[in-house]
Amino acid sequence: MKLVHALSAAAVLALASSSAFAAGDPEAGQKVFTKCAACHKVGPGAKNGVGPELNGLNGRHSGSVEGYAYSDANKNSGITWSEAKFKEYITAPQKVVPGTKMTFPGLPNEADRDNVWAYLSQFKADGSK
Repeated sequence: MKLVHALSAAAVLALASSSAFAAGDPEAGQKVFTKCAACHKVGPGAKNGVGPELNGLNGRHSGSVEGYAYSDANKNSGITWSEAKFKEYITAPQKVVPGTKMTFPGLPNEADRDNVWAYLSQFKADGSK
């Protein structure tokens, strides 16, 4: 009986963890990221451009990438990037951080936001996956 309960619990955990990844598709996110790539880089060797590089975004404080000249609004926003905060921001950057230099109009499509987050969250701070 204990084995049945243990297997049931394992099945529930497996389902719960697989649904955590179901919200976004990294491959689809890479395609959507082409809208972002003119300003932002990610991956090995990514450098700041018009916008800061986005390696290791999850858990990073806004305005903290070395060598990037952020707007005061962004530096002082108090944001720590998480999935929820990123999706809120990328929907309408100017509404979330008024005065940001980011002129991108946003991603209105929820699936696009999910997919871009899935793509970006693969990258560690050093650009590796």
